[in-house]
Amino acid sequence: MNRTEFIITTAIILFVAFLMGWFAHWLIHRFTRVSQGDLSELDNMAKSLHEAEETRDQAITYLQQREAEMTNQLSQTEAELSAAMDGLRAARQEAEELRSYIDRVQGD
Repeated sequence: MNRTEFIITTAIILFVAFLMGWFAHWLIHRFTRVSQGDLSELDNMAKSLHEAEETRDQAITYLQQREAEMTNQLSQTEAELSAAMDGLRAARQEAEELRSYIDRVQGD
């Protein structure tokens, strides 16, 4: 093979490689192309997702506020119960003292 044949063979090989690369690029571009309808659908999905996230955040905030209110109400109720139990305990003790006093007075 002389020099001219070698150059022509190399040029043909490089040209075929170029054509194969171009064809592969065209195929990939053809199959991965995003249409305008797909873009608008993706935009609608993004808006819906954003609205859902906002709704979720609002729900979380509401639940946290409601939990804080319920915890506060529970604390108040427990404090009232404790005070009522202390009052009942004092009333029972006083009633027991009065009974013992009455028993002593009647016994005398």
